[in-house]
Amino acid sequence: MIVAGVSGAGKTTIAERIGERRALPHVEIDALHHGPGWVPREEFAADVDAFSAGPRWVTEWQYPSARPVLAARADTLVWLDLPTPLVMARVVRRTVTRRVRGIELWNGNHEPPLRTFLTDDDHIVRWAWRIRHLYRDLVPTALTEHPHLRLVHLRSRGDVRRWLATLEHPAD
Repeated sequence: MIVAGVSGAGKTTIAERIGERRALPHVEIDALHHGPGWVPREEFAADVDAFSAGPRWVTEWQYPSARPVLAARADTLVWLDLPTPLVMARVVRRTVTRRVRGIELWNGNHEPPLRTFLTDDDHIVRWAWRIRHLYRDLVPTALTEHPHLRLVHLRSRGDVRRWLATLEHPAD
């Protein structure tokens, strides 16, 4: 199962919840992609290929090099198509919190200084704004190229909450 949406939409959080409720292993794709110093890991494609060859998993649907493999092997695409103001507020809050608290992300990486929002065109907040409509093209294309994919299109926090409530909980 793959979870799509722009940065701040809640892909990782929802993927984790899906994993818990469906007893699926959740593979956080950012952890596979980012090496020390934010350099993409050479093993990324091989790691994606390895975990997605398994019968049951859930991950975030991002990184252009991984999307085709994941779409071909997943059974369901969950699209978090949430309102832009909500997503942008989340990505700003998350970024500031991570920076102020010094939270380590993947492989020793941390959010850059907040001033880089003004100087770095690829700062996560600026990047999220720039690609906010990306999935409006990617999702229909993926569904055409991979007709086996079942789409779950969630457009609000309420949609997300109601859909998650329908998922089976693993046996105790």
